[in-house]
Amino acid sequence: MAADIAEQPAGYERLLSAEHAGAIARVAAAVAERRPRHVVFTARGTSDHAALYAAYLTEIRLGLPAGLASPSAITLFGARPDLSDALVVGVSQSGGSPDLTEVLRTARASGALTLAVTNAPDSPLARAAELSVDIAAGHERAVAATKTYTAELLALLMLVEGIRAGDGALPAEERAALAELPELAARTLADATATQLAPRYRFAAQLVTTGRGYAYPTAREAALKLMETSYLPALAFSGADLLHGPLAMTDPDVPVLAVVGSGPGGRSMGEVLPRLGERRADVVVVGSADVAGPPGSPCPTSTSGTPRCWTSCRCSGWPWPWRWPGARTRTPRAG
Repeated sequence: MAADIAEQPAGYERLLSAEHAGAIARVAAAVAERRPRHVVFTARGTSDHAALYAAYLTEIRLGLPAGLASPSAITLFGARPDLSDALVVGVSQSGGSPDLTEVLRTARASGALTLAVTNAPDSPLARAAELSVDIAAGHERAVAATKTYTAELLALLMLVEGIRAGDGALPAEERAALAELPELAARTLADATATQLAPRYRFAAQLVTTGRGYAYPTAREAALKLMETSYLPALAFSGADLLHGPLAMTDPDVPVLAVVGSGPGGRSMGEVLPRLGERRADVVVVGSADVAGPPGSPCPTSTSGTPRCWTSCRCSGWPWPWRWPGARTRTPRAG
């Protein structure tokens, strides 16, 4: 898994190369020519979170209604929705999910334009679709997807922006910004902040993740990764939904991982972080370098210019998590 994570910068360079960027541009131009009226994504697991990110992009950048389909509606219940004006996108790292393949076959039979986004261009999913995008992440060793998730995000971003351009070609400003991504990823991976913070939470019994807008799908993905790699119960909430009830379960014994990006979604988290602070929740904020931590107790722990993290309780006066008077007993996790 560590090896997969370390390969992300090289994967971004490969995906942004003339060969792969050109292939995505051709697919984007073909989609733009068909002028779909709405977009339906279908995926499972980690790829479901990438699809959710793409749904945000589609509605915000293209102005088209977008949503995530439930594969079981077709595969278990035999539903045959009218998708004649839709673009139906199957997102799958392996491209081998039979239910997603069946969704694309059914959608194509109903007149939809179908597209597969996968790391396996010769997979059943890619063969079932009219168009396909290769995320070019290379072989992934671990079952827990890492580099394929971020490659899906980048490929879907390039696809949506190419559709928006009409001819598939990204504007020069966007190409220049994306060209910086491999170096930024390498600097982020070289930053020791996350490694330094990780031991702090080995006594945690559960955890909450949160974010809004483009960051919310990655907050959900973080919860999935915590569950499948650390066997730690983790619940993911939109920052807006967190304030409507679930906030009541946060306290000093429930760490919160907040994924806070720049832009409107990140700014809106400015309403969430103070509320978590009021409950004395142990908050780690992960975001770009200009993102503020919880008011009153921000602790920037990275000075390298990369995305950085804060943990609110580091400033609270307690020497270590789960060790203040009256804290409930926690059992350390192995490793």
